[in-house]
Amino acid sequence: MFAEISSLAPWLLTVAALGLLFAQGLLSRRENRKLREQLKERCETLGRELHATASGSMGVGQRVVTCERQLHELRGMLDEMRQNDPLRISYDEASRLVDLGADIDDLMNTCGISRPEAELVSALRKRQAA
Repeated sequence: MFAEISSLAPWLLTVAALGLLFAQGLLSRRENRKLREQLKERCETLGRELHATASGSMGVGQRVVTCERQLHELRGMLDEMRQNDPLRISYDEASRLVDLGADIDDLMNTCGISRPEAELVSALRKRQAA
């Protein structure tokens, strides 16, 4: 009887090993399926987050473009205001006259500026010349 069991032992061990291998295969397949589902869910979540981020970035980009356009318009308006400013023209003319040797009374009469302004322009131009 012991001889019969000993002759069946390799077969029994083989069947047991195959059974364990089959069970391991089933468990691995289940785990693999579960991991695939988790990966798919994570990819979908990341896709939604990426879409939200891209949409937000586009909105911010459009606002930046709008702000840049407004800044450009404001710079143009500021430059135009500086060029057309009658006081600036008077001060530029006063500076030119000081360079030509005009005194404070000449600056007041010619440019229409007050005495302190004329004195200031004269002092600044003389200081820059020095």
